[in-house]
Amino acid sequence: MPEVKVSQTRMPVKVLAFDVFGTLVDWRTSIAREAAAVFARAGRDDIDPAGFADAWRGLYQPAMEAVRSGKRAFTRLDVLNRETLDILLARHNLVLDDAAAAEFAFAWRRLDPWPDVVAGLVRLRGRYPLVTLSNGNIALTMEIARRSGMVFDAILGAEAVQAFKPTPESYLRTADLLGIAPHELCLVAAHHSDLSAARACGLQCAYIDRPMEYGGAKAPDAHMAQDWEWSAGSLVELAEAIGC
Repeated sequence: MPEVKVSQTRMPVKVLAFDVFGTLVDWRTSIAREAAAVFARAGRDDIDPAGFADAWRGLYQPAMEAVRSGKRAFTRLDVLNRETLDILLARHNLVLDDAAAAEFAFAWRRLDPWPDVVAGLVRLRGRYPLVTLSNGNIALTMEIARRSGMVFDAILGAEAVQAFKPTPESYLRTADLLGIAPHELCLVAAHHSDLSAARACGLQCAYIDRPMEYGGAKAPDAHMAQDWEWSAGSLVELAEAIGC
């Protein structure tokens, strides 16, 4: 676990905003578990559940890019998840009825939190308002939070601001909704690419190391690491670092 680091140049923060997928929840293990159950019911032991989870996540950014580029109107992540699932099912020649496919697509609403998350959020919320700043739509993020026992003061993110990260609008509109300046908002995330985009918009940044997000493989954005205002190995460590 990395040493907790605190930058000496940080400014006062009024609100903490959290990325969700990978930062708060273990999407890979959760999706692989659900995929394994689907494949078992279909009698398909030739499909690797973890590989399927990775491939599904791999279609995440291309699906959102069509929205970011203006090729299609803003579309909720629930819808994009179903569309990308259909692509993967076709690749594997796996046919599910509509009800089964819809239930499988909603696996992204049933992601398990990392072990430190619930306790860490409780401590952080004792000092700061907490909001989500995720690409997940409101219903999706709300269900993850309720299922896991995560408590926020507001469910914000892409649907609330009609923009997917890492566009500047996703960060700046969130600060505007909260009635604060960008530098008064701190993004808490496990992804250097997300934090880099947020910092470019004036937000402060707290990095949470999640070495098992990709099953132990190196994160694709590891090269984008910077000297963030805070860096910690868990939300509990972050809470300790900022005096919660």
